[in-house]
Amino acid sequence: MSQRATRMGFCTQRLARLDRFLQTRYIDTGRLPCAETLIYRHGEVVHRSRLGLADVERGKPLAGDTLYRIYSMTKPIASVAFLMLVEEGLVALDDPVHRFIPEWEGLGVYEDGAQGAFRTRAPERPMQMVDLLRHTSGLTYGFQQRTPVDAAYRALGVGEIALTMPLEEMIGALTRLPLEFSPGTAWNYSVSTDVLGYLVGRIAGKPFEDVVQERILDPLGMKDTGFAVKPGQAERLAACYQVAPEGGFSLYDDPASSPYLSPPVMASGGGGLVSTTEDYLRFCRMLLQGGQYEGARLLAPKTIELMTANHLPEGKDIQSLSQSMFSESAYAGVGFGLGFAVTMDPARTLLPGSAGDYFWGGMASTYFWVDPKEDMAVLFMTQLIPSSTYPVRRELRTLVYSALVEPN
Repeated sequence: MSQRATRMGFCTQRLARLDRFLQTRYIDTGRLPCAETLIYRHGEVVHRSRLGLADVERGKPLAGDTLYRIYSMTKPIASVAFLMLVEEGLVALDDPVHRFIPEWEGLGVYEDGAQGAFRTRAPERPMQMVDLLRHTSGLTYGFQQRTPVDAAYRALGVGEIALTMPLEEMIGALTRLPLEFSPGTAWNYSVSTDVLGYLVGRIAGKPFEDVVQERILDPLGMKDTGFAVKPGQAERLAACYQVAPEGGFSLYDDPASSPYLSPPVMASGGGGLVSTTEDYLRFCRMLLQGGQYEGARLLAPKTIELMTANHLPEGKDIQSLSQSMFSESAYAGVGFGLGFAVTMDPARTLLPGSAGDYFWGGMASTYFWVDPKEDMAVLFMTQLIPSSTYPVRRELRTLVYSALVEPN
């Protein structure tokens, strides 16, 4: 691996520094249960490391086929499924959402009301499909605990971590709730991609999870990825942990009794998949290769180009439009495309990188990014909730790029 890394423009000593940093800063100190890092460049895996334990209680080490809950790293996959339907002319980015969810045509925008009652006004324009992809829809997540609308989501159980509500029921519940803001006027992380998954199923005429399986997972050979752990693979599921009040972490989801061992009530486009590092690399390679992987073409190069451009209104970044900062990452100089965050200006991020690289992560601190300029994809897998606990994603970027001594 060291000769390959050198050939691909990386300094092996600096890559070793990356592993030492993760080991001493996060594993030895009990901050993270595990850390798997993979760097892919110029068509080859140039670095891979596995540190810590997949299951601390049982002393089980990480393996090449360890299954992780990737949570919001599901969102780019759901977005690709939707863009495949756009390419077929079945839906357009500027279509109003109420074209396929007629009961949403009258959704109002929340205004402060007396005694906690909802008072609404008409939106400046209807919610469009593009708003769901870039999180400018006016929808929200209940876990943000910021507004009365967030509280109403929690009260109805809409978009919570425990996905006990079928997609159709979630759409019905959202019909009874106001929007946080007029679509297209702000950025707010939300259940938008779950709604997108519902629309994929409705437009394609079959369950969302079947569309994902048939049109993305099967063609890419992502045999270990799904909305539930496949039969015979339960031993491969990592334990998931949460930050403990006294420090360190405590068990959040025991792999022996995890809900992921059974098919979900709701196939969440926003956060429902389990996957392996190898499988998700296949998805990243498809993106890096302009929409195709080993003869299977999912999207055209121009669609990938459109997905990975900044789509925020007036070319603004997330920081200037956001109503919710929800992770350890800062978003100055970062826009949002059709399913990913996009680096617009590396200098404003205060991190190394390339204009046009794109990325996202999951609630359990997983993370990936694709850098087309450097012909590179990087994956980081762990299982600690919430992702805002440590600045490991920012540190990972710094350490990876500092090891890249022959950039393009």
